[in-house]
Amino acid sequence: MTLRFNRLELAGSLGNLGTILPIAIALITVNGLDPQGVFLGLGLYTILAGLYFGLVTPVEPMKVISAYAIARVLPPDQVLAAGLLMGAILVVAGLSGAITRLARYVPKPAIRGVQLSTGALLMGQGARFILGTSNLQAKAGLAEPFLTVQGLGAAPLGWVLGGAAFLGAMLLISSRRLPAGLVVVAGGLLVGVFLGQGMHLDPGLHLPQVLPFAVPDWAVLGTAGAVLVLPQLPMTLGNAVIANADLAKEYFGDQAARVTNTALAVSMGLANLASFCLGGMAMCHGAGGLAAHYRFGARTAGANLMVGGIFLVLALVLGEGVLDAARLIPLSVLGVLLLFAGAQLALTIGDMKERRDLFVPLIILGVTLASNLALGFAVGLVVCWLLKSERFAV
Repeated sequence: MTLRFNRLELAGSLGNLGTILPIAIALITVNGLDPQGVFLGLGLYTILAGLYFGLVTPVEPMKVISAYAIARVLPPDQVLAAGLLMGAILVVAGLSGAITRLARYVPKPAIRGVQLSTGALLMGQGARFILGTSNLQAKAGLAEPFLTVQGLGAAPLGWVLGGAAFLGAMLLISSRRLPAGLVVVAGGLLVGVFLGQGMHLDPGLHLPQVLPFAVPDWAVLGTAGAVLVLPQLPMTLGNAVIANADLAKEYFGDQAARVTNTALAVSMGLANLASFCLGGMAMCHGAGGLAAHYRFGARTAGANLMVGGIFLVLALVLGEGVLDAARLIPLSVLGVLLLFAGAQLALTIGDMKERRDLFVPLIILGVTLASNLALGFAVGLVVCWLLKSERFAV
């Protein structure tokens, strides 16, 4: 296993913050999850995943569970129950070999469709963060809800910060001396320090509480399973398992030997069982996260150790104050990270040369934008099956 600790690895390790921080902050603020549990679980899982897989490995919130929970303001017991159920299902699916058997029936055009659609969703969310129109910003009634200043003259501050960060990232995206991700995040932190709402910190050693919430009863588990877990499963299979394993092979070749469908499923399953015990969020290995880390320079597990170590130390030293630290980076700056990560992932469609192969990802994209990725994935599989017959053509 290769470990590198340099500027590029550090920059790449921060590339997925645009996905992680807004969702984590919302789950804590809106749904009442434990701040220390969220970031402690995130830090531990990031470190352990990097050490096991031996290369940069993404760790991020499960988006379907998180988005629905935030939108519906679900209580913490239902959100935690969803993570517990996902953990159990993934462990069983991985160890039984079911995940491998399912993956055999997913053709490459459908995988590329999931990657294209996920990339488009990331870019869309990034643009909303910059424009100030995301759900988190709309609920707060402010484009930058964690800053004391909202504009520079007539110009919205988010537009100014987002534009500056985007130009900076484009100028430095290939720089090894000044890595784009590091510069963008450092610039955002400086803005947060000077224009933020202040931090209420109690530094020290804050040990986590095991099972900070009550164990969910059968009624809560049933509701969480129907409302949160069932919609999440197709996306986890398509994006966090199959598409992620495919992308790791494309980026790293033989170095990604451990990144198998089974290993990814079991890894996520065990992590979610542990996260439930800490009162944290449901987590996964998203293909978009891998694209983000890779685009900004991360290539080894050193990136996981660095960003995971940051989360771990902040959670243990600041306790619940870790939430204030996470709010320092403006949402518009995080939006720029999402734009580049989404574009990197969407560009994997470049190897689809045949018309019928390209048609499937575009269908998945259209259905996803109209509804959700789970339905888009299902429709894409049906279209792939139909196109195997000579009776159907595009």
